[in-house]
Amino acid sequence: MTVLTHRRKLAVSAIALIASMGMLLSGCGSQNGSDTGASASAAGDSTAAGKALDATAYDKLIAAGSVADASDVSASSWASSVKKAGVLKVGGTKTSTLFSLQSPDDNKVRGFDAGLSQLLARYIIGDAKTEISVVDSSTRETVLQNGTVDSVFATYSITDSRKEKVDFAGPYYVSHQGILVKSTTNDISSVDDLAGKKVGVQAGSTGRQIVEKYAPKATVQEFQTDAEIVQAIKQGRIDAYVVDQSLVLGDVARDPDSIKSVGDGFGSEDPYGIGLPKGSDAAAFVNAWLKKIEEDGTWAKLWKITIGDRTGVTDVPTPPTIDE
Repeated sequence: MTVLTHRRKLAVSAIALIASMGMLLSGCGSQNGSDTGASASAAGDSTAAGKALDATAYDKLIAAGSVADASDVSASSWASSVKKAGVLKVGGTKTSTLFSLQSPDDNKVRGFDAGLSQLLARYIIGDAKTEISVVDSSTRETVLQNGTVDSVFATYSITDSRKEKVDFAGPYYVSHQGILVKSTTNDISSVDDLAGKKVGVQAGSTGRQIVEKYAPKATVQEFQTDAEIVQAIKQGRIDAYVVDQSLVLGDVARDPDSIKSVGDGFGSEDPYGIGLPKGSDAAAFVNAWLKKIEEDGTWAKLWKITIGDRTGVTDVPTPPTIDE
């Protein structure tokens, strides 16, 4: 799981946040796991350590979501179809630490992506009823093309190649590269401080190239998994970890006492969009709704509950400019 023209405190500053995207998505962007934002090994993993999501505040926010005028829904064939079905069918995940995680206590799925989908369902139907079909990076387009789902909320990066297959609303969130360090580290506060440091990256990702470009004097060490790199930081074997900010925030949410994110996001932008059926009138309807929840403060409240409060990021990011 940044900013178009705005700055984000890595963490979402996009963030200081998007998370687990153990979303089982192998990578919404260019790096392994960035699609998932930091995957949890089990559904309850992220609440076993770190700060748990405030389910009461989350549920209250979703229940208070606005409901569209009947005329606005009827003006969109896509929205009319969703309302008639009585449920918004969503391609998503149930294992994303910050974005879409199923609770082992009540089986409800909560998170930034999940909350957006539930708010959209409430806006259309009058009830925040969603039905999730679990997707990964290889199936997101397919489920939209064959009509299995009405939408995809899965830290889904907007790219030109994907636009050829599906439509997008948004972006609703933008991530950059982030830096993860041990909580006691005080000599790294930006990418400029990585010079002379040992920096971990995921093997097979673009992490090495990114570090070599933005911190050429750093020593790069590759690891196979996110968990291995986090462990290496805790043990002091490396000084920092460079990866998508969403993944950084997911790691922090699970163990805020041992690790932290530092600095502003850097590198190219990774905009997340809502996947919609190609050629439908869905994008216009969803973009209008996105603007509404950004303007009335709902977007910021959801971000704070699902990401900010759980990662220690106090500055709520400015939502990215929505593509028209």
